[in-house]
Amino acid sequence: MARRRVLVPALVLFAFAAAAASPSGAEVVQRGDVRVGFEAELRPRQLPRQGAAPVTVSLEGRIDPIGTTLPPRLRTIQVEINRFGRLDPSALPVCPIASIQPSTTKDALGTCGPSVVGEGSFSAAVLLPEQTPFPSRGRVVAFNGRFDGAPAILAHVYGTKPAPTSFTLPFRIGHSKGTFGTVLSASLPRVATSRAYVTSLEMTLGGGPGGRHRGFVSAGCPAPAGFPSAVFPLARATFEFVGGPTLRSTVVRGCRARG
Repeated sequence: MARRRVLVPALVLFAFAAAAASPSGAEVVQRGDVRVGFEAELRPRQLPRQGAAPVTVSLEGRIDPIGTTLPPRLRTIQVEINRFGRLDPSALPVCPIASIQPSTTKDALGTCGPSVVGEGSFSAAVLLPEQTPFPSRGRVVAFNGRFDGAPAILAHVYGTKPAPTSFTLPFRIGHSKGTFGTVLSASLPRVATSRAYVTSLEMTLGGGPGGRHRGFVSAGCPAPAGFPSAVFPLARATFEFVGGPTLRSTVVRGCRARG
């Protein structure tokens, strides 16, 4: 099956964490008993006026319960990305989702190592009968893949508490018109919501150890001719909760143009 180039600004970091304070510089949205902080950063900030250069973009969100109650369970994540940028998986092999699910991180890397586009971590509050919720953490490795016949980023999650657990979260890559040209969307599987509240999902794409992923994501600076810099909406995130609210937050950032 032929691979196609997908336009998207560099997407690098997802983090969804429960804590008392919002992330530094985050845009905070609250509805009812749920508060979400969402943050995005672009590195480097000096980018070509025309064309694109390798970049790292960090996206960080936080889900804060209000008071002592646990927040509703997260059902879907949607991240809309500014249209200035590029995600180019054409040089990478496609990892079949069946090859990494279920699997340990070591086995997934052994099977689809050449398809790796990033990595990160996750955390959750695990619920067991007659037990106080306890934290659980694990590793995330992101692979270039396909889902339902379309390009996707496959976030392979593996944790060991309360028992070894593996699931793969496919972020479908879609398109829209206007400010946000690309949409990444994922629905959490039942294994991630039936006995746990996902409190953190973090990925770093587009950099990688030794710069091995530098060609995967790139972006340019949309500064008009004659202006040295630009301020623009970098990303917009939508969080939908089971039986709860839907919260949306937009982050505005700047860049410096060269050339």
